[in-house]
Amino acid sequence: MTSGHKTAIVTGGLSGMGLAIARRLARDGTTVVIGARSAGDTDYVKDVLGTDADGLHAEQLDVQSHESVDGFVASVVKTHGGVDILVNAAGVYEEAAVIDHPEQIWDDHINTNLSGTFRTIRAVMPHMKRAGWGRIINMASVAAHNGMANNAAYCASKAGLLGLGRCVALEGAAHGVTCVSISPTWVETEMLRRFIDADMKATGQTLEDVRAEYAKSNPQNQLVQPTEVAELAAFLASDAARALTMEDYQVNAGSLW
Repeated sequence: MTSGHKTAIVTGGLSGMGLAIARRLARDGTTVVIGARSAGDTDYVKDVLGTDADGLHAEQLDVQSHESVDGFVASVVKTHGGVDILVNAAGVYEEAAVIDHPEQIWDDHINTNLSGTFRTIRAVMPHMKRAGWGRIINMASVAAHNGMANNAAYCASKAGLLGLGRCVALEGAAHGVTCVSISPTWVETEMLRRFIDADMKATGQTLEDVRAEYAKSNPQNQLVQPTEVAELAAFLASDAARALTMEDYQVNAGSLW
């Protein structure tokens, strides 16, 4: 498959980088099916997608459940004829020290960030192989490369995506299927804004002051925007990215975190 209409699945596509990527792919004429647990709330979906949602659809998906994943992918294939692009953006983040680390936090990170990605890849690979074309993009993190205190679960889950992606890239190579990952630093998403709000409450600083502190975490002194990540994802999902596989692309603005 080298041209023509394409269908994409974006997990976690109702917020943050996932939503930005879904919108960007839709602008290229791709039919995008967003999978998210919150997609069952039709009013919420309508509010998020807005009036410019042409080419965007949302269905319920729980990546922690293989039954949910398999059923979701089967529905997309039945409705749209296949899956050409998969963007794994569903993820969780919660901090905890290793000592007395809650089992639930560890399990949630591995089951969502890593195993959830594995489940969606496993479900779409046969369809991409039969089509002779596919693009798989996993949203990793600079945390896949660097440690940070109180982030063992998150760092481990994101580092695991790199190993998973290398194996998928090798299995897909002969069938026109690529697999890459994107590893951003702090991106100005809803999650970061929650951190900023918490810092404002704890320190009494203004929004501008706290946001500036986060911006200082990289040498460019600017927060990465979801749309910037989306532009990279759109290229990696294109025909032009045929030879780009088994690689991780850091969007780090020059910073380690």
